[in-house]
Amino acid sequence: MTDTVIAQMATTPDARLREIMDSLVRHLHAFAREVRLTPEEWLRGIAFLTAVGQTCTPHRQEFILLSDVLGLSRLVNLMHDAEGREEVATETSLLGPFFRENAPVLPLGSSIARTPSQAEIVLYGTVRDSEGRPIAGATLDVWQTDEHGLYDLQRQSPEEMDLRGRFVTDAEGRYHLRTVKPLGYSIPMDGPVGDLIRAQKRHGFRPAHIHMMVGATGYRELVTALYFADDPHIDSDTVFGVSAALLVRERHDDANAPLPGLPSVRFDIVLSRARDQAAGRVGADPARVTGAGRVGADPQTITAMR
Repeated sequence: MTDTVIAQMATTPDARLREIMDSLVRHLHAFAREVRLTPEEWLRGIAFLTAVGQTCTPHRQEFILLSDVLGLSRLVNLMHDAEGREEVATETSLLGPFFRENAPVLPLGSSIARTPSQAEIVLYGTVRDSEGRPIAGATLDVWQTDEHGLYDLQRQSPEEMDLRGRFVTDAEGRYHLRTVKPLGYSIPMDGPVGDLIRAQKRHGFRPAHIHMMVGATGYRELVTALYFADDPHIDSDTVFGVSAALLVRERHDDANAPLPGLPSVRFDIVLSRARDQAAGRVGADPARVTGAGRVGADPQTITAMR
């Protein structure tokens, strides 16, 4: 059966598509044989994947979330990282399912939290190249949960943005901004991926973190995240995004902090030189994946990405 399917697909003109589908069929058929998949289990799997697709909207990407909790997103991230990241450059992390394009551009020192309910912290550092030279004019997209563990997409109208911002480094490659310390959070558990996590007796939590995407002309785009080392789930991230090089702690005695009197987190960034045209991100704004970018589309509308 496997050879028959592959033979019929051999006329595929796109060589890369032919290679991918050839391997997919071989592994998929081998999986079915290995677990001795029954018709009932096959139908349950199809029902699960159907529910994952039906849960996707322009503001929620359940398939990326499924990829995340299976470790596939991180694996693709690591392979992509190995091809383009210089050894001394900052490690990457997951883009995640809550990234949004066109966050507001803010002056250095601004707060990305519109209505914080706790004391702010300062996030600062420098952006440099692999030789240690500062990179002026680098752009930093920053996004995170609030102090209660929620992204803006989860607690307010999707048209509004909070705890997101874009910053541009100064002539010395420096950046600084104000925010609140994020809270670790559970991935969305109200969909089919949440059902899977519960069936596996996993906790479903991500440790507290702040996402960053950094870019500059002539350099490879960097997607990374800062993980707070004191989070109780730092060693069991449900989407496998944590690495030791990305752990941070807030300090109350940092004499170099640009805004005295506030706790601070310093995170210096090193960008790799651009070697090709490939983007550094693994993932996308949900609106780019689920549909044509319309805001407020019917959740039952499923638009396939061609």
